[in-house]
Order: sequence, then structure tokens, then C-alpha cells
Amino acid sequence: MLIIENFSLAFKALWQNRMRSFLTTLGIVIGVAAVIGVVSIVQGLSFIITEQIESMGSNTIIVFPERPPGKEGEKLGRIELTWDDGLAIKRLCDEVNDVSPVIQRMARIKIGEEHGTVTVAGTNPIFQDIRNFFVEKGRFFSTIDERTRGWVCVIGQEIIKKYKIRGNPLGQKIKLENQDFKIIGIMEKKGEFFGQSFDEFVLIPFSSSVSLFGEESGKNIMLLIQAKSTGKVELASDQITELLRIRHSLKSGQPNDFRVITQTQILEGWNTISNAVTYVVGGVVSIALIVGGIGIMNIMLVSVTERTREIGIRKAVGAKRRNILIQFMVEAITLSFLGGAIGILFGYAIGYATSKLIPNFPPAHIPVWAIIVSFIFATAVGLFFGIYPAAKASRLDPIESLRYE
Repeated sequence: MLIIENFSLAFKALWQNRMRSFLTTLGIVIGVAAVIGVVSIVQGLSFIITEQIESMGSNTIIVFPERPPGKEGEKLGRIELTWDDGLAIKRLCDEVNDVSPVIQRMARIKIGEEHGTVTVAGTNPIFQDIRNFFVEKGRFFSTIDERTRGWVCVIGQEIIKKYKIRGNPLGQKIKLENQDFKIIGIMEKKGEFFGQSFDEFVLIPFSSSVSLFGEESGKNIMLLIQAKSTGKVELASDQITELLRIRHSLKSGQPNDFRVITQTQILEGWNTISNAVTYVVGGVVSIALIVGGIGIMNIMLVSVTERTREIGIRKAVGAKRRNILIQFMVEAITLSFLGGAIGILFGYAIGYATSKLIPNFPPAHIPVWAIIVSFIFATAVGLFFGIYPAAKASRLDPIESLRYE
């Protein structure tokens, strides 16, 4: 009951000076709103990117050629990764389920009177299952298309819109580097991110891409690998690394001339970056909370001076030092708590407005921990900066206080 009474007295005291109380909490409101706004934007961005990474499948492994930095890398000579390496991985690595090669290049495209450049990826039929990305209309190219170097292709949905393909795209012809390709399938929609479409691409058989881009393109490819299970990904990665080092004649002490990356590593890397941005930016804007706390201490000191006679009367009728201390502490905490609540609402509004105003920006996402931390931090600010004014009020001499005018 005493706590309820203290809060009731705090609200009455604050309500009597509504404008001053509002201006006092403004620093807390701005600080919390800034923190929540920044966190909601960064976490919304992180949520979408994480979703995209996870869509690859938790047992996916990516291998690509990479020259190590420094003199050791220069000594390795030509860096290659070929489909023969991929076939050897599929054949000799026990924990690998399947392998898909990928040659990715920018190519000239012409459809009717429309032309431009587009991302073209050469791969094999198993690509769909490994990448967890499937045809929506028509079909994907088959092993026969791959074996015969068929001039067929599967397109992303943005190709239809951007190059104004009329009628049913299936069966129509497009030109890639002046070579005719027949459209046999349309991939499911992936959407956009920061104005960058995930649906503007053309997929062709791997063998056809080697013919289109030249034999040298087949010596510098990427491998999408599917481990037998999520629990076997690390073991599969070790097997792949060991096999490729043997095939590439790398001696002990020499660095790898390739990179093996798992979905877990990609996620960990992104989470490290997004968390660092959240903490740094959140820490910078949290300075506003400290400024707000100083404002609370300043106003509470003024309030103690103004209410000196009230404090004297309360002490004269039996109020103890701790009662006065608690009363002013509760007022400071109430100010910061209300400021924190309003700040959270404004912060979410900032994040929501930002996501709506920027085209294709991901929706704001506020994690529960951000709300809890904001409330705790705002309340702690009120507690910390309210201690001195409350202590000063509790130490006032009742006789001197009653004489105060």
C-alpha cells in the first residue's frame, strides 16, 4: 500500500507541473525512441537477410576458388576449381549427398526489341533441390538437356516484366550473347531487397554455359554442395577440404586455394556484423538517455527547493527520512518510466515510417530484448539521477524547512 501511495503522490506532483514534467522526460523520450528506431531498422534488415540465408537449406555448403593473400598466395600459380573437382567430391566424400556446379556471368540479352545485360548462371538439374529454389511454371532443364548442351533456359519473373515478354513466355526465344535459347520454365518469385530484384536472372544448363562463355569459364566455377544431413555439415566440409587439397597438390603448410563456407558460417558472419552495428549505433544514441537523466536530476533539484516547506510539514507530522527519500525517488523513476514508454512507441513509429518510406525496405522488427533493455535502462537512469535530489530532500532539517519561504 505504501508503494501505491508513493506512486499516487508522485503522479499528483508531476501532474501539477505537467509542462515541466513533459519537458523533463523529453530527453528520455528522444533517447529511447532513437534506440528503438535504430534497433527496429537494423533488426528488420537482419531478419530479412537471415531468412534469405536460411532459405538455402541448413545442410548447404558453398565452395569457390580463392587466391590466398600475400606471398604464399602468389606462389600457388593459377587458381582453378572445376566440375571434375565437383564430381570427385560427389564420388569420394561419404557425407556429401549431391553437388551442383555454377558458372555465373553477366551476358548481353535481347528479347524482341528489348535488350540489356543480365546475370546468367549455368548449372545442373540438381540445383533446384540444393538451392531450395524451384520452377513455378514449365520445367527445369533435365539431364538430357545437360548432356546434349541444349540451348534452353529458365528465367526469373522480373525478366518477363523488364523485357516486355508478351503472351505465354514458355516456348519463346531469347538471345544470350547472340545465341538463341528457348524458355522452358519460370522460377518462383523471390522479390526485391533495397531495390535489387532477386528475380532478374537466366539459368541455363552447365554444359551450355561452358559453350557460351568458353572453355576457360569451366575452370573457375562455384560448387553448391548438399551434405547428407545438417549434423554432418562440418564433417562433410572437412572431407571436401582434405580432398581438394590432395587434388590441387597443396603441400602441408600451404594455404587453401579455395574457400569452403557453410550456411552456419554465413549466418554467424552476418549476425556478428548486424549485432555490432546495433550495439555501436544504439550506444551512440543512448547518450541522449544520459542527457535526459541529467535533465531529470536538474528538475528534481528544483522541485526539492520549491517543496522545502512541504517536506518540513511532512517531517513535522512524523514522516521519516526514508519516506521522503522514497517519495522523490519514485517521482524520478516515474518520469523516466513514462518517458521510456512514450519513447518505445515513438521509436516503433520511426522504424515503421522508415520501412514504408524507403522502397522495398524490410518491415521494422523490434525484438523483445530491445524493449526490456530500454525500459530497464530508462528506469535505471531515473534511479541513478534521482538519488542525489532525493537524498538532499531527505536530509532537510524540518525546522529550517518550515521557515523556508
